[in-house]
Amino acid sequence: MAWIRWIEDEEAEGAVREVYEAWKAANPERKRMPDILKALSLRPELLKHIIALTYPVHFADGYLDRQTKEAIATFVSALNRCKY
Repeated sequence: MAWIRWIEDEEAEGAVREVYEAWKAANPERKRMPDILKALSLRPELLKHIIALTYPVHFADGYLDRQTKEAIATFVSALNRCKY
């Protein structure tokens, strides 16, 4: 159970729902919002800007490709005992 209150996919309304739907449209292989993004769901305007800022940095190829970045993120999450 999360310590941070957030809005689940099926409960999303208004601005939160718009952000969720836009994210899902951009990520059709994912059926649900990741919990790490839901942690910002009580502030949909912030969530929208965080996605716009971080996704190009985290998921575009640069010095490291996406697969390497995901592997590093998974390893760090495991070290921190964080499920995401």
